[in-house]
Amino acid sequence: MLIEKFIKKGKEFLGCKYPIMCGAMTWVSDPNLVSAVGNAGGFGLLAGGNAPVEVLEKEIIATGKMSGHPFGVNLITLAPGYESQLDLVCKMNCKVVAFAGGIPKKREIHRVKESGANAICFAPTAPVALKLIDRGADALILEGSEAGGHIGPVALSILIQQILFQVDSVPIFIAGGIATGRMMASVLMMGAAGIQMGTRFVMSEECIVHPKFKEVFRKANARDAVATPHFDSRLPAIPVRALKNEGTIEFAKLQLELLNRLDNQLIDRQKAQFEVEEFWVGALRKAVIDGDVSKGSLMAGQSVGLVDEIQPLKQIIDEMIEDAESELQRLKSILVDK
Repeated sequence: MLIEKFIKKGKEFLGCKYPIMCGAMTWVSDPNLVSAVGNAGGFGLLAGGNAPVEVLEKEIIATGKMSGHPFGVNLITLAPGYESQLDLVCKMNCKVVAFAGGIPKKREIHRVKESGANAICFAPTAPVALKLIDRGADALILEGSEAGGHIGPVALSILIQQILFQVDSVPIFIAGGIATGRMMASVLMMGAAGIQMGTRFVMSEECIVHPKFKEVFRKANARDAVATPHFDSRLPAIPVRALKNEGTIEFAKLQLELLNRLDNQLIDRQKAQFEVEEFWVGALRKAVIDGDVSKGSLMAGQSVGLVDEIQPLKQIIDEMIEDAESELQRLKSILVDK
């Protein structure tokens, strides 16, 4: 297969059959989904989120038992239990540790590397990408603002030109708005080591989200996935892309309330930021577990407009590879003289 030439670097780095990563989605990327992705040939990331360290430890152990394939753990650097989670993943010899939600310190990246794991960092802008490489990141994930959940400020098309085209010292994985094999083939030809998807994997049979959550995804259009507003730099709330509902309106009200409390010195910035993250964790649980699609958080990338059916996870990955291969062969037939 022609695609083997393009995925070699990514699959060797991750230790899997196909360099298709399943993004770490809080309440979604659990041992069941992560192990199923690995068993289907991809690479899953457990969501550390705000999980207590003892819960995360159980999930790492459970995932290992359910799958004999490599997987990673995603840590949010702004989470209250981040340092304890970092201690845990270093102790448990994880294959990959992904840092999200902020820029990890150099010593934190090197702790992961010294444990034998590869450190992957999210790069939302070109300056951050260069800083992360300087601090020792083994690979980068370029996540465009088309993605679901917490997002950066720059569209994927710009990040590709600013970073992927300029950096060749570490493997780079592409995320944000990817849901088809044809798009995967395109970024592989541009030099990407692989891709990361989240929204499409939500629509797998193995994903445990509430049926109502999946049904909303099935009916949604790309324009329905909107980014939350950011009112003031004093409250460094990272924008979140989700399907608009009562929950997104409630989040806007929460930001205004927290800014008022900051003005009156009733709360400090760190506590305010934790309240923001606690809101999302609670709102996401409402939607994912309880099926409250009105007030819960429906985090979704704009690729939700490309997904309209629930499929077995292996079928999703096989379809991605088959379609990517078809696209590469199509382009080869155009470029090669007959």
